[in-house]
Amino acid sequence: MTTSARKQAAARPPMGWNSWDCFGGSVTEDEVVANAEFMAAELKAFGWDTVVVDIQWYEPDPGEHHYNDVADPVLDAWGRQLPAPNRFPSAADGSFKALADRVHSLGLKFGVHMMRGIPKKAVELDLPVLGGGTTAAQIADRENACTWNPDNYGIDHSVPGAQAYYDSQVAQFAEWGVDFIKLDDVLHPPTQSTEIAAYSRAIDACGRPIVLSLSPGKALSLAHLDALREYSEMWRISDDLWDDWHALHEMFQRAARWAPHQVPGAWGDADMLPLGRIGIRAHVGEPRFARLTIEEQRTMLTLWCVMRSPLMFGGHLPDTPADTLELLRNPEVLALLENKGSREVVRDHSLVVWTADLDDADAVAVFWLGDEDADLEVHLDDVGAAGRTGARDLWSGAEVPVEDGRVRVRVPAHGTRLLRLT
Repeated sequence: MTTSARKQAAARPPMGWNSWDCFGGSVTEDEVVANAEFMAAELKAFGWDTVVVDIQWYEPDPGEHHYNDVADPVLDAWGRQLPAPNRFPSAADGSFKALADRVHSLGLKFGVHMMRGIPKKAVELDLPVLGGGTTAAQIADRENACTWNPDNYGIDHSVPGAQAYYDSQVAQFAEWGVDFIKLDDVLHPPTQSTEIAAYSRAIDACGRPIVLSLSPGKALSLAHLDALREYSEMWRISDDLWDDWHALHEMFQRAARWAPHQVPGAWGDADMLPLGRIGIRAHVGEPRFARLTIEEQRTMLTLWCVMRSPLMFGGHLPDTPADTLELLRNPEVLALLENKGSREVVRDHSLVVWTADLDDADAVAVFWLGDEDADLEVHLDDVGAAGRTGARDLWSGAEVPVEDGRVRVRVPAHGTRLLRLT
């Protein structure tokens, strides 16, 4: 298997569900299956096809709203994490294969979260590394541990046999049928470039085109772009995003910086969509439905689609409000994920305008970040769409008159109008 096969698997920005926003580190098999079945029935036809089990699926007793001080993962004899069978009954044989098979039977892809490095428990027990001729204690980099999660030490890749740990871990994932790996704690400055490269090599060696997603991306620099494109299929451009208007407002500047660099198979990721019912057992905040208004949610979906960010829904899908669900099922908006190039063309106080190149039209997203509704006028010359004579709002389906080379639109507070110009 070559890296090009992985790139082809992510030729379009991946779309799916991730358990973090609603269940934190404590999701169960029943909850994963419930979300997979809902996705297959309600969203698969619109391109949503990936189900990701987030952090600490190997912990029998994870904290519901915080991490335990000491991790106690289920491990095999080689120090590799195994699903906790009390939370994932079908994994009583030490494998996620049965759950992956169930997800695949629905026509969906199966993904898991991983922390970089090697479990501290494996290091304390000095377990052997499969195929490495070494042990966990010998390859551990105790000075390079995650600062916010207790699970792992880093790996010292200068030690002979260190690569074998990731090789054996990813080979096991391939045997289980994993299609997507979210690798965490690799993009906090300084970027863990050695760990990323080693993990990418392990995927290339496993024989399965597993998509690699890197997290999180606080203060991530474009200086790392070439390496990110070489070793991964998607990478976060922000720290964790939650259902807060100010956080969404801040994402506009990150999206504008990264959008010109989006290419098939290598996507800057604006993070999960914290929409619907979240915080059920998550690590941030109380159980709730997303605090963003429906107009703010529409703004979020529009920005993510026009910049071509991956879309990973964070809420418990079976409880998704009808108006939020409809945002996820607009085929013309989701088709913007395959635009030929997008960019911010206007930023004037509360007015932000983006354009995207389509095969036979232009898309123009007019965002109003102000706190009151506004009547706005957009000149087509200003957005590179001179000569277009027709406009249609892709959210409402309504025709919008083009008069004297301009359109007039009323935009709700914190809202958007998304126009297709022909």
